[in-house]
Amino acid sequence: MSSDTALLSRIDHLVVLMLENRSFDNMLGFLYTDQGNHPSGRPFEGLTGAESNPDGNGGKVTVFPIDHTKSGAYFMPGSVPGEEYHRVNNQLFGSQQVPTPAPEATNEGFVTDFAQIFPTRQGNSPDVTASDIMGCFPPEALPVLSGLARGYAVCDHWYCSVPTQTLPNRGFALAGTSLGLVSDRACQNQAKTDKVMFNTDSIFGRLTHQGIGWVIYGYNLPPLTKANFPDTRGAGDQHFGQFIDFKHAAATEGSLPAFTFLEPAWKHDGNSQHPNDDVASGEQLILDVYNALRTGPDWAKTLLVITYDEHGGCYDHVPPPAGAAPPDQKAGEAGFDFTRFGVRVPTVLVSPLIARGTVFNVPGDSVPLDHTSVLKTIQQRWGVLPLTARDEAAPGIGGVLTLDEPRDDNPLDGVIVPVAKGENPARAVTSHLETVYNDLVAEHVLPSA
Repeated sequence: MSSDTALLSRIDHLVVLMLENRSFDNMLGFLYTDQGNHPSGRPFEGLTGAESNPDGNGGKVTVFPIDHTKSGAYFMPGSVPGEEYHRVNNQLFGSQQVPTPAPEATNEGFVTDFAQIFPTRQGNSPDVTASDIMGCFPPEALPVLSGLARGYAVCDHWYCSVPTQTLPNRGFALAGTSLGLVSDRACQNQAKTDKVMFNTDSIFGRLTHQGIGWVIYGYNLPPLTKANFPDTRGAGDQHFGQFIDFKHAAATEGSLPAFTFLEPAWKHDGNSQHPNDDVASGEQLILDVYNALRTGPDWAKTLLVITYDEHGGCYDHVPPPAGAAPPDQKAGEAGFDFTRFGVRVPTVLVSPLIARGTVFNVPGDSVPLDHTSVLKTIQQRWGVLPLTARDEAAPGIGGVLTLDEPRDDNPLDGVIVPVAKGENPARAVTSHLETVYNDLVAEHVLPSA
């Protein structure tokens, strides 16, 4: 038995909350800047405040902390950045077309790409500028996420699985593959054709086969994930619910299954934190999830993973690594070979078996953490077989559970959730994922609410 597997044996419930479209620097880059990015003497790959991007006019735009006391701060960057595969290439390499193998990324195209994209987006703040993409939230702006990151563990080298949009990354997170797709549109079209987005086994089918419990919770609608795989679309109603059901199972009944997957509300007035959603509403969601688990009878044996499916075009200064294991040997959409990871995303690990102030990482010679590390962790804990070569190669996260006895303190004691000031410029705009959801309902892929 590996050391990670031995540590994981104390966990009976793995809960994943996957939010939307924020980079690591955008949400947690300033987490330990006040400590020189060496909390308790441990290195942390955060911002110094000197990072910059060319502005396209011979100048530079320096990263800056968002002033959360100002109107509109929690709707930053004020417009939906580019998140499509070719736009991510532009942000990382300065070109929409990237050869294979790709050169080392510079991460110097965020400002110029944002300048190109925001005039075409609906629901922009009227005073949005290209420099706004370099704004990042300081810890005091996000007391819940930052409080959990400091109070438990933060992963400063967790990458989304694909340098592109939401749905391919969610495919990797739950099945170790997107079946070659790198665009949400292609996933949406596939769902219309096959009645599922990814016609492949998922972790949910693997768990069902071994008699291990799982539930997917939407927020206030049936979950979008139900449409992702044959083994979720065909699963019984007991495997699906909404957030109120999750809170009851976690805090009241103590009836959490082995694996719980949580979705946010997809609308622009929801809590997914997708630009231009209200980031403060997402803080409330994170707190509600944490409190439901912490006050429930299963808390001592629970591990919560808070992560984001992709960076959504938000600035990050760390070049994504190559060396990713492709799930198969087929060329993908746009010629992508799946041998490089996407941009860093915020990931926080929460359990009473985690020491306060942990910066969790894997050795430098290891494959880095990415979304398929969740799959690997499930495989290590419950003996489930790998789904693809990607999750087989991924490291798990059991090593973060270093305490012999569960803690009884609450790092968020007294924390007050922020409230956004000003009007969301995108409040009346139908969000991209809401459009996908509504389309799948209309196609009878998902049930109507």
